[in-house]
Amino acid sequence: MLVSFKARKDAARTDPAEDRLEALGRSLFAPAGSDGVHGRTALFETVIEALSALITRHREPDTEVLRFPPVMSRRHVEKAGYLHGFPHLLGCVCGLHGDEAEIHAAVGRFNAGQDWTDALRATDLVLTPAACYPLYPLAAARGAVPAGALGFDVASYCFRREATHEIDRLQAFRMREFVCMGSPQQALDFRTRWLKRAQTMTDHLALPHRIAPASDPFFGRAAKLIAHSQLEQSLKFELLIPVRSAEQPTACMSFNCHRDHFSSAWGLRSEDGDVAHTACVAFGMDRLALALFATHGLDLARWPQRARQSLAL
Repeated sequence: MLVSFKARKDAARTDPAEDRLEALGRSLFAPAGSDGVHGRTALFETVIEALSALITRHREPDTEVLRFPPVMSRRHVEKAGYLHGFPHLLGCVCGLHGDEAEIHAAVGRFNAGQDWTDALRATDLVLTPAACYPLYPLAAARGAVPAGALGFDVASYCFRREATHEIDRLQAFRMREFVCMGSPQQALDFRTRWLKRAQTMTDHLALPHRIAPASDPFFGRAAKLIAHSQLEQSLKFELLIPVRSAEQPTACMSFNCHRDHFSSAWGLRSEDGDVAHTACVAFGMDRLALALFATHGLDLARWPQRARQSLAL
């Protein structure tokens, strides 16, 4: 039997893992009119809430809790150096400016089927790229970091202008982080503790995983050089779960030593006057929930007992 070139080409493109995830997504998400942006179903939110409670139970003592909105100061993102590293991922909040006539003119172009977006101008806000970014200027404004270090529990809806919009790489997603501010050793010890603790948590969720060195998706010609330096210094690790496949696992948590990057930008110092170091563990909440569904299925009652117990489901 002869098979057309198009049929062979379509068959070659078929990815069983992709088909499985897309089918899963139709049960967990609702379309919101743009790639990488979805509404969440009650089933999905049930697991998100259970994951959040699990993470809270592992929060270290004397940790301050802060919740940030999905937008933050553009000036703060600029000062933190985000434009140098990741300008391709940043989303800016724009608005219609000018007097009434100018705004009516823009709306009139839309009504006439013409482009109206040239009337938009940037505001002083950007979409929050990571949950911890609003924290550093806030902490620095309070004064010196005490000898015992500072711990924070932060969360936010975040946005990154991803080039691809697979179901495990959304543009709009939720991030939960624990952040440590203190001496270089305190920051490193914090990261080491969480590397171990996160693996235990993931074991209790009955999720296959591995820890691997990683680098951030830096922009531009120097990206490879910066990423290599990050890997060489062991500044970033990720917890990888085979949501899509073992060959292309999904990073669901990250463990980062920022050293003095944020402290130098914001003048964050210890009581002795030394530049503080910071570290964080970040939980990709939507990715973790998706990993659970991809591994255990849609019927929560049939999940492994240890996973259900850990999540109090």
